[in-house]
Amino acid sequence: MNVRLLDIAHARSGDKGDTANVGLIALEPRWYPIIQRYVTLERVQEHFRDVITGPVERFELPNLKALNFLLHGALDGGGTLSLKTDAQGKVFSTAMLRMEIEVPDDEAKNVGMPGAKQRPAYARSPKE
Repeated sequence: MNVRLLDIAHARSGDKGDTANVGLIALEPRWYPIIQRYVTLERVQEHFRDVITGPVERFELPNLKALNFLLHGALDGGGTLSLKTDAQGKVFSTAMLRMEIEVPDDEAKNVGMPGAKQRPAYARSPKE
């Protein structure tokens, strides 16, 4: 099933020079493994392909149930150099939350993703 990051995470963003920083935090701890598995470096690079000119770095923060991305070449030189209307990286969190990821139906159901139908209790394993 397609899952919008907006439905399973919140995000914060900022900037330093020409690099935007986006933190993606799971709304529920049980959704962090989904975010960790499917919000890949390659997926984020593809999502921002028309906006950034440099590489993307990804950092895992399991204790916070979060991922952090550095988007290099995102701000046209940064706030003091750019002629962009908003060259400070604040909108990158909103842009990240617009991303959709494909999660196998069974996996989405097992962790109670929004829009996934939960299996009845009698059909679940004892660990669920």
